[in-house]
Amino acid sequence: MARRVRTPPSGPFDRVVQGDALTVLEQLPGESVHLAVTSPPYNVRIPYRGYSDDLAPEQYLEWLKEVWRALHRVLVPGGRFVLNVAPTSIKDFRPIHHDLSRDLRALGYIMRTEIIWYKQTMGRRTAWGSWKSPSNPHIVPSWEYVLVFSKGQWKLPGDPAAIDITAREFERFSDGFWWIPPERKRHGHPAPFPEELIERVVKFYSYRGNVVLDMFGGTGTVAAVARRLGRHYLHVDSSTEYCASALERVRAASPPEGWPIPPPVLEIASTPRRTGPS
Repeated sequence: MARRVRTPPSGPFDRVVQGDALTVLEQLPGESVHLAVTSPPYNVRIPYRGYSDDLAPEQYLEWLKEVWRALHRVLVPGGRFVLNVAPTSIKDFRPIHHDLSRDLRALGYIMRTEIIWYKQTMGRRTAWGSWKSPSNPHIVPSWEYVLVFSKGQWKLPGDPAAIDITAREFERFSDGFWWIPPERKRHGHPAPFPEELIERVVKFYSYRGNVVLDMFGGTGTVAAVARRLGRHYLHVDSSTEYCASALERVRAASPPEGWPIPPPVLEIASTPRRTGPS
């Protein structure tokens, strides 16, 4: 059988880009990304390098709406957006996942589902509230949400020969309760994705040869997993240190045989026109 020719995507992909998320998105070709996977800065004063994680709540949501609008333009028809977000606090609880899903649907995204990522993070508890009393007990979140959206339509067209998910994996991943421990190797980042979480998302929602984007890329988990699974990738982050770590991780991720996904090129994006968490 003749070897199938793998046509590389048109556009600035297979790169680690140090720059502002919104600025980079605005420079990408329209309808060029099949899957975006990210977790934005949570705006709860997490000490990310290169980010200001303490905007006023409404300013934070308005800034993210600009990012989501720019992302919508670059997704292909049927392209997926997978957004990880955590419950934000015990006191002054704000269900940020409701705010984000509302804004995304208002921008025209189709909301497909929400996955519960159970992280097994209970461990030693200190925040009981009122111990053994209904006076003021606290629930400590041991989960995060994985919200899934599509652009314009439910179906993502693709080559059946480029599917790499097994029947057993499909059965497991289609159950929306994902029991995955948090990442222990932090690579200098306060809240990295575990690779298993990204592997599930990439195999369930994309084909080999697709383009996978993380516009708040941190230390490169999404890009590294994407390359290892035979997808093209684009990593964007404003931190010099995180991009250096991502460059090493993605280079070390070997693509599957027959899918020659290039090693990353480092690019410094133009100076951002706005200020924001990234």
